[in-house]
Amino acid sequence: MNYPMAYVHPTAVIGENVTISPFSTIMNDVEIGDGTWIGPNVTIMEGSRIGKNCKIYPGTVISGEPQDLKYEGEKTLTFIGDNTTIRECVTVNKGTKALGYTKIGNNCLIMATAHIAHDCILGDNVVVVNGCGLAGHIEIGDNAFIGGMSAVHQFTKIGEHAFIAGATQVRKDVPPYVKAAKNPVAYAGVNAIGLRRKGFSSEDIYEIQGMYRILFQQKNNVSQATEQILNNFQPSVHRDKIIDFITSSERGVMKGYGSGS
Repeated sequence: MNYPMAYVHPTAVIGENVTISPFSTIMNDVEIGDGTWIGPNVTIMEGSRIGKNCKIYPGTVISGEPQDLKYEGEKTLTFIGDNTTIRECVTVNKGTKALGYTKIGNNCLIMATAHIAHDCILGDNVVVVNGCGLAGHIEIGDNAFIGGMSAVHQFTKIGEHAFIAGATQVRKDVPPYVKAAKNPVAYAGVNAIGLRRKGFSSEDIYEIQGMYRILFQQKNNVSQATEQILNNFQPSVHRDKIIDFITSSERGVMKGYGSGS
């Protein structure tokens, strides 16, 4: 349903049972999937690809031009996955030629006033709480939780099932399955509650805790910790994800609690 006071560009591709509320604007080169609700005063700009059954609340701007001095007006995209909710006054910028798109996955919740900059990639089931700022080229894994008012440095990676405490300054990579807190960001334990909610067994959590004890609590450097983890733990999905993350980190992983970054 398009209300009379909404503007929808004639070339926009709108699915079935989509609601576009009064005073919202849908620009050229936009696609919106079935069942999505666009609230009042929303601006959906060129290059938006919005999935099915999304909810986008008032004041939000999707696919605005990147706040990047290198951006030269190139044609890029913004992808929003199915069943994702974007609350009031969120800004999601489109990609630059560096990647070509910004992407938010399925079943995500982006709370009010958060900013997601150009070329960010958010996985599925990610929660970004009120007032967070994500700079450009950030990657966030599935099921991660970013606490309110946190600021994440450009090119940072946050692993799946990670939990970032509110008001944290994330300047280093945060591996999978952990809690991160303090300023500068530091290890604050394994996200055991979150993992149990997602069906991880006690044995899985114990294994993950053992690996991170080696990395963050035994005064090993990354190379030493990696070798010990490989020697002391049998191959598993969790072990391989942790090893792959820490060995591929370009910014470097956060430090143990109390040691800063």
